[in-house]
Amino acid sequence: MVRRWILVLATAAAAGAGAQDFPSRPVRIVVPWPPSGNVDITARTVAPAFSEALGQQVIVENLSGAGGRIGTAAVAKASADGYTLLLGSIVAIGPIQSVPIVLTAAPKTPVSSYKEFVALANAKPGQVSIASAGSGSSNHLAIELLMRQANLKLLHIPYKGSGPAIIDLLGSQVESMMDQLTASLEHIRSGRLKALAVSSKTRSALLPNVPTLDELGVKGYEASTFTGLFAPSGVTGTAADKLYAALRRALSSETVRERYRSMGVDILDMSRAEFTAYVRADFEKWRAIARAPFPSLVCIGRAGRVCGRGLRGAGHGSRQQLPQRQGAPPARRR
Repeated sequence: MVRRWILVLATAAAAGAGAQDFPSRPVRIVVPWPPSGNVDITARTVAPAFSEALGQQVIVENLSGAGGRIGTAAVAKASADGYTLLLGSIVAIGPIQSVPIVLTAAPKTPVSSYKEFVALANAKPGQVSIASAGSGSSNHLAIELLMRQANLKLLHIPYKGSGPAIIDLLGSQVESMMDQLTASLEHIRSGRLKALAVSSKTRSALLPNVPTLDELGVKGYEASTFTGLFAPSGVTGTAADKLYAALRRALSSETVRERYRSMGVDILDMSRAEFTAYVRADFEKWRAIARAPFPSLVCIGRAGRVCGRGLRGAGHGSRQQLPQRQGAPPARRR
């Protein structure tokens, strides 16, 4: 599965409270991405039930920027009496859900199937634009993997979150996108976006007519995003256990489960130990993929500059100027 280490980040606002009294004040869930994306939707769906289970108010706050790194850094520096997400100095509290990624085309992109998308990309190598939630995001990794396994050359356009990217996709300012099903589903159902393929092993029950990439010839392709709650290293076992128990109670709510089902996601039921192992295995898998060369990738940085190939070049300026293409989003909007 594609990971989102900067998934749902939470930090306690209860400075100085004893572990036995935790939580004694409101808890803040920091989402390091703009509103309307998968992580934001996931957090806001579970927050009310999580609040009820904890017996404290749960506040969701968007702190986006730098491909999720601003929110991640802010929470990583928080006191260890709360929760955060990031590999290394973190403690996994518990999983929430996993969701497939869907490949979509903009209204004005002249394709209605994956086969036509491949034909268009091969006719214009390196020119067909594809949006992601940001350089290094789970969407970006899924794009990289697709280009490698399908031998495609696409023009990667990193945005500051899924929400802004979808707005431009709906306006055909970018030609295609890979994004979590949660953020794209309603636009697909309304006919405003064209779903070409899903990234999961099997078809989504909510999009039964949309084939998987594996079915379409990209054998073995699988990518999805999971979200969960994490805490800074040093969080007490008592606090972590209380958070895990409250999260499980929140996810047992039929209202929450039905809401997630309607968005095409699967609730993850694991113990804390199982989730920790799951996170580590997922990280190792995608770290190996991220380190591999991706000679087909061209990504856009500030002022429309080509910013390199593969994840190591993503998001950094370059000396080579890229001519502005019709339909590409203006540099100031990225």
